[in-house]
Amino acid sequence: MTEEIDRPRRSFLGTAVAAAALVNVGAMGAAHAQAAAAGAPPRKLEPIKQIDAGVLSVGYFETGPSNGDPVILLHGWPYDIHTYADVAALLANAGHRVIVPHLRGYGTTRFLASDTLRNGQQAAVAVDIIALMDALNIKSATVAGCDWGARTACIMAALWPGRVKALVSVSGYLIGSQAAGSAPLPPKAELQWWYQYYFATERGRAGYEKNRQEFAKLIWQIASPKWAFSAATFERSAAAFDNPDHVSIVIHNYRWRLGLAAGEAKYDDFESRLAQAPVIGVPTITLEGDANGAPHPEPAAYASKFSAAYEHRLVRGGIGHNLPQEAPEAFAAAVVDVSRR
Repeated sequence: MTEEIDRPRRSFLGTAVAAAALVNVGAMGAAHAQAAAAGAPPRKLEPIKQIDAGVLSVGYFETGPSNGDPVILLHGWPYDIHTYADVAALLANAGHRVIVPHLRGYGTTRFLASDTLRNGQQAAVAVDIIALMDALNIKSATVAGCDWGARTACIMAALWPGRVKALVSVSGYLIGSQAAGSAPLPPKAELQWWYQYYFATERGRAGYEKNRQEFAKLIWQIASPKWAFSAATFERSAAAFDNPDHVSIVIHNYRWRLGLAAGEAKYDDFESRLAQAPVIGVPTITLEGDANGAPHPEPAAYASKFSAAYEHRLVRGGIGHNLPQEAPEAFAAAVVDVSRR
């Protein structure tokens, strides 16, 4: 695996502290590669902690020194916290306090009230993570993610820049709106979103409820066509989809995007601001794999959405949509770089 870095603005590297941290990341990455080659079982993130935050009891994994520079790692769909199984260890070794939460509808995260809307709209998920930071007494953190996690990280940086020290986002600027979601795309682009239209139907909801693991595995294969993940690796994450709210959250998320499901009024102001596609003003590194089979924008389309120090990195070597899990060293290095500024 090689890494190609486009540096349109100033580099984040150059300090002795960052260089030392990257040496640690590289050494840990080599150790993980040797373990994988030896057939070791995939690393599990445990024990899982629970904390009440906002409308949720959030299940999360924490590692690294308690006084380390905080990093919050956000997973997407249909993945779970194990997207960061290796990244978390690399960043902890580099001296960071690492928090990896299950999003609403995943793992051990649960709603505190039975009558709370099982809402998957983008603002709700971002508010969840701000509430988690409050509960953990984290004033600001480097926030990094892919898929839903990248969108959530971008929203946090846009709406609460004082809480986000720096940002790492796979596939760049992913903030959307219902208005944008209603605009038709060229047929080839629409084809890539086939599951979104499937989920718009009750047949799709029933199909996902019945076949959620098979569905997730298919998405993994399509989104990362060169990733030869093992059965054990998939099963480790698939357990998170047994959450009782998982299907409701996923279906609501995709229906909300198309304007087929309403959100909650308490998020209207946030969504109105997000619909303006706000510029993100915190230091950012965006990443893309060279074999991403999922729908994603071209880097040139979003470079202007980042007004602070910014880099885009293309990670080569057959790296697909689940970049942190497929290329943990590259992802961890980006977090270390951007957090050091």
